[in-house]
Amino acid sequence: MRRRLFLLTLLLGTLLPLAPAAAHHGWTGGETIELTGTIAALRLGNPHGELTLDVEGESWTVEVGQPWRNDRAGLEEGDLAEGVEIRVSGERSGERLMKAEQLWIGERHYVLYSDRI
Repeated sequence: MRRRLFLLTLLLGTLLPLAPAAAHHGWTGGETIELTGTIAALRLGNPHGELTLDVEGESWTVEVGQPWRNDRAGLEEGDLAEGVEIRVSGERSGERLMKAEQLWIGERHYVLYSDRI
């Protein structure tokens, strides 16, 4: 019995690092898209902010950066708020889910991930 347990542990310890990691975040190499809509709801903070964007009657979830990344891009408190119309470009990451790489509020342009555009 101990030998089987040892062999099973050894086998799992050898194979487990070879399995692909599955995280809820990160880019998947998906399609880059652009959306324009109005912020219907938001939650800003760690691990990243999320906007609910009303795009022609459809709700999209748009993940923006961590607070420090949003600050570094030049976004100030109140820029992202309910009722604000934005244009956002980023990677589609699922059904009506986007990871924002850059966004525009009026004529102001904010780059969240310069290495991805």
